[in-house]
Amino acid sequence: MNRRLLFLPGAGADPAFWRPLGDRLPATWEKVYFGWPGLGAQPTSPTVNCQADLVRLVEAEIGDRPVDLLAQSMGGAIALQIALKYPKKVRRLVLAVTSGGVDMSGVGAADWRSDYQQAFPQSAAWMLEPWPDLTNEIAQITQPTLLLWGDRDPISPIGVGERLAELLPNAVLKVIPQGDHGFVSDRPEAIVDDILGHLM
Repeated sequence: MNRRLLFLPGAGADPAFWRPLGDRLPATWEKVYFGWPGLGAQPTSPTVNCQADLVRLVEAEIGDRPVDLLAQSMGGAIALQIALKYPKKVRRLVLAVTSGGVDMSGVGAADWRSDYQQAFPQSAAWMLEPWPDLTNEIAQITQPTLLLWGDRDPISPIGVGERLAELLPNAVLKVIPQGDHGFVSDRPEAIVDDILGHLM
């Protein structure tokens, strides 16, 4: 069966981030790779001026057919908002090293903001604002969810994945040995079989 996949990157905002993985999935599946205007090294857009505008970008791509959302880091916070708003239009979720809209305090997460600002000084300041806390709503998301975490990620430690696995009623957590915050793009061969099995 054909699938429609929406790939959401993190704050790096690069639409090519998910391509090494996406290229290993069936060529007949429809794939949409998002970039985030004004974030990372992406050009700005007059229609994107806040976090909610990023959610609207994804909303605009959701048609009549159910979609699968694959999201890394900040993209996971967007994916969960979409899943909550359109429960009948989101078929399955793949969430990698994300906060997912849960409280990151108490899990040993490193503060990445200063490094990000040094790497992308032109990036929009609103990206650094707190995302909505979805902790009390996440249990409503019943779609099958694959959680992918690395065991060497200081930005989103395994504890975050374990917390999401507790909150999401239909989730499976897979830990990637030696995985850092970018393993989805850097080591697609380590996760492609798990993602393929999850989306079939």
